[in-house]
This record gives sequence, structure tokens and C-alpha cells, in this order.
Amino acid sequence: MPRRKAVSFKRDIGVDRIYGSGLIQKFINVIMERGKKNVARGIVYGAIDILIKKNNGDKDKALDVFFKAFDQIIPSVEVRPRRVGGSVYQIPTEVPTDRARSLAMRWIISSAQGRGNKTMAERLAYELLDASEGRGSAFKKKIDVHRMAEANRAFSHYAW
Repeated sequence: MPRRKAVSFKRDIGVDRIYGSGLIQKFINVIMERGKKNVARGIVYGAIDILIKKNNGDKDKALDVFFKAFDQIIPSVEVRPRRVGGSVYQIPTEVPTDRARSLAMRWIISSAQGRGNKTMAERLAYELLDASEGRGSAFKKKIDVHRMAEANRAFSHYAW
């Protein structure tokens, strides 16, 4: 990210093959490690298959759970450090849409990796289920970030 100018364009990543969703395609790209996209696709599509089985074979309901989980995890405010005088204050600021979405993806993946299920697809599916119901460690991370911003609301006048 350049320091002086804003980025003039954003590269289009397209949509995924099966569901035609840009969010699922981006999620596959974030899960991918060392260029192994087929492995990442297997993980994400396996997690969606588990969600479909949990919803009695209803594909639309499973995708609703997937998208609702992301909506539950996306943060609206976060704290950013700012040096004022000799001290550093944590200043609550609104989160831009792209950063909020990438934070949500990171939180879901890291909390899924910390679960105890057998495969990554199972871990991801159960973390998405928990997130859609307002539970789980990814949801807790969002609540902690919001709580931190609320606690530092007194320093919001330094956000210029």
C-alpha cells in the first residue's frame, strides 16, 4: 500500500466456480497457503458441505449461515494507536469496509485453526455455525475489539 497516493484501482478476483460468490472466492484466497488453491477450495467447499448436511440438505440455508456468520463477525469500530505529545493513545475509529471484511476472515480462520475437530473443513464449518449464532472465539474477538473501543471513547477527540 503506497504512502502518498491512494490506490487507483482494485484487482477483480472474480467469483467462485460453484456458488458464484465473490466473498467465497476471497475466502478461498485467504485460506490458501503456498499457492495451493485446490486444497483451499477443498477446505471451504467441505465446510459448506457440512453446513448443508447440518441444514438437512438445504443449500440456500447453508449459504445463509455462511453469509450471516460473516455479517456477525465484521467489526464496525477498532482502536488505532496515535502518538500525542509523549504518550500513545488508543483512539477508536471506524473500520473501512475492506479492512473489516479481511479482519473477519482472519478471525474466523485463526479461531477455526484453534478448534479441536479432526479436519480443517470441520473446524471451519463449526466455527461458522457458532459465529452465525453469536458464539465462538471469532465472535468473542469482535466483542473484545468493540469493548476496547468503547473503553477508549474518551480519546476519540484525538482522531483528526
